[in-house]
Amino acid sequence: MSTDTVRSTKLKFKGDKPKKKRKREDGDIGRSGKSRRKEDEEDPETWVLPENPYEIRGPTFIMHPSDPSPISINFNSTTNRIILHSLDKEKVEDDSEPPTLLDRTPTDVSQVWVTTRVAGSPTINLRTGTGEGKFLSCDVHGLVSADRDARGPQEEWTPVVLPDGMVAFMNVYEKYLSVDEVAGGALQLRGDSDEVGFRERFWVQIQSKYKKEANEEEKKKEGVVEAPQINEVVANRLYQTWGMGRIVTSQEDKKELKKARKEGRLAEALLDRRAKLKSDRFC
Repeated sequence: MSTDTVRSTKLKFKGDKPKKKRKREDGDIGRSGKSRRKEDEEDPETWVLPENPYEIRGPTFIMHPSDPSPISINFNSTTNRIILHSLDKEKVEDDSEPPTLLDRTPTDVSQVWVTTRVAGSPTINLRTGTGEGKFLSCDVHGLVSADRDARGPQEEWTPVVLPDGMVAFMNVYEKYLSVDEVAGGALQLRGDSDEVGFRERFWVQIQSKYKKEANEEEKKKEGVVEAPQINEVVANRLYQTWGMGRIVTSQEDKKELKKARKEGRLAEALLDRRAKLKSDRFC
């Protein structure tokens, strides 16, 4: 896989945050509905939180609220190693206060992973957004790396969206990805946690257009299994058996049916007779 091919999958980084929606003021009431709708549309490149596992796709930004500094999971394409990058070290323009954790967006392609999945599968693959596109993997001992060119069972992760919006990642061994502190206070990723605690919870951001794409696909899937259409012929036979239906089997029902048919023919004969008499009267 060439570098150009991989970079074509990532999104653009302009450095500036996308504009937030502006609340409508009194002066906006007179504007046309078309103008309001245009302003209310969310920028497709806006970073948002996923609401369910199937929305996690495309460029993905993964952060952990570590103390004292929150971190992002980065990939160094030069050393082919995963780096837990301190977000507090990033420069802030105009000496303003740093943004809150959920307001942060990736400022470098090394912070972005490309999430892919086989259609209909609950598992995902996380590929680096830079370099030659390596897959995030975890072996049976819990060692996490990103140095494999092909995907296999060890490169599969099952995202679990927790009630508070954070995400846990379970590997093929049913263990969870976590941030672990090693000697000297350094942090590293591990994949051998049995339970989801603070170390196993990550904030994940995806782009708005991929979230919308996932929701549209889910709607299409729901549309395939539509409620069965009412077949009038079948319904008449099931619920209106007098006539062409063959559902009546008891002797009493057969007598009632025979009687109804006779009464029906008699009524038709009387109507025909009255019509004939009325016609003769005016002739």
